[in-house]
Amino acid sequence: MANDRFAPLTAALAAALVLLAMPLAAGEAPAAEPATEEVCVLDTTLGTMVFRFFDDKAPRTTAQIKRLVKEGFYDGKPFYRVVAGHVIQAGDGGANDQPTVPGEFGAYPHVVGAVGLARDADPDSGSTEIYICLAPRHYLDGSYAVFGLLIEGFDVLERIGQVEVEERFEGRVAFHKPKVPVIIERAYLERRPLPP
Repeated sequence: MANDRFAPLTAALAAALVLLAMPLAAGEAPAAEPATEEVCVLDTTLGTMVFRFFDDKAPRTTAQIKRLVKEGFYDGKPFYRVVAGHVIQAGDGGANDQPTVPGEFGAYPHVVGAVGLARDADPDSGSTEIYICLAPRHYLDGSYAVFGLLIEGFDVLERIGQVEVEERFEGRVAFHKPKVPVIIERAYLERRPLPP
């Protein structure tokens, strides 16, 4: 008699288990969630660029840049340095109160679209200044942290690299400034499916 009062519950559980097992019995596997990665989107006045992060080889650098992006640090900042055939560079362009990152050099080469962290003479002085290569710059390999790679917006990169600039040098280093500012209107992170 005591077992009879659990009969409805037992029957309901059995039915639920049959329903759960049916797709597998029919040879159907549950759909797996696609693998994704976190990317950075840069909406600029000349179009949108997207780059992926190299978290594996530059973890401290990527963590710093992701934090800055989440805090809105790059929103409204210009690409204040544009050197044709070399790089475009953005950041605050001067002193800041952001922490520096120990150099994470040499894991990835400076190819077209490589995203790196600029620094001064101290190898551990990078903080906010990011650059994107307009051309292969292999002489920089091993001296600067390449922490990402452009995956969309190569046409935008090229457009920015061709803007008219006011030539300016600091010693032998070119700091050419666009005559018409190229602004990062918004930088943000989003998840995208991993490429096949």
